[in-house]
Amino acid sequence: MAKLLILYATVEGQTARVATRVGERLRMAGHRVDLREARAGESLPDLAAFDAVVIGASVHYGHHPAHLARALQRQRRALAAKPGAFFSVSLSADGPGANRPAAARYVRSFLSQAGWQPCDTAAFGGALQYSRYGRFKRWLVRAFVAVAGGDTDMSRDYEYTDWNAVARFADAFAAALPAKA
Repeated sequence: MAKLLILYATVEGQTARVATRVGERLRMAGHRVDLREARAGESLPDLAAFDAVVIGASVHYGHHPAHLARALQRQRRALAAKPGAFFSVSLSADGPGANRPAAARYVRSFLSQAGWQPCDTAAFGGALQYSRYGRFKRWLVRAFVAVAGGDTDMSRDYEYTDWNAVARFADAFAAALPAKA
C-alpha cells in the first residue's frame, strides 16, 4: 500500500470532483490517499512524505494555473524521484466543440513549464457551470462556447467529464505502482 498525494488546482470545482473520484479509485485499490487543493500563495505539501503523486489542474482561457507550475518547478527533483501522473480538466478535452489537439498542447505546455515528466497524463472534459458564473463571465463564456459550437443555453449547466475515463486513469496508475512503493 502506497501513501499517495492527490494535489489539484480548481476554479469552479470540476477538477476537485475529478480529483476526488481519482482518490476514491486509488483507495479502492488499497492505497492511502491525501487529497489537497493547491492554492495560489500557499506552499505545497512536502512531497518527500509521499510514495507517489497525482496532480490535476483546470484550464481557463488556454492555460493551467501558473502558480501551480511554479510550485511544481520548485519541487521538480522530488517529483522526478517518485511515480506521478497528471490530469487536466478543460472544455477542449471533451464535449461539443472539443479540440483534443489543443487540450494535449495545454498539457505539454504546463508540464514543460513545471519541468516535470509524469508517468501518465490524461485530459478530461470539464463542465460549463453557467449557474456559478457572474453575469459578465456567463456571457463571455457563452460567446467562446458559441464560436466553438458548444452548449449556449445559460439556463442550465453542462458536464462533459467522462467518469469511466477518469476511473481507467486512476486504475491504470494504481496498477503501475510498485507493490510496496
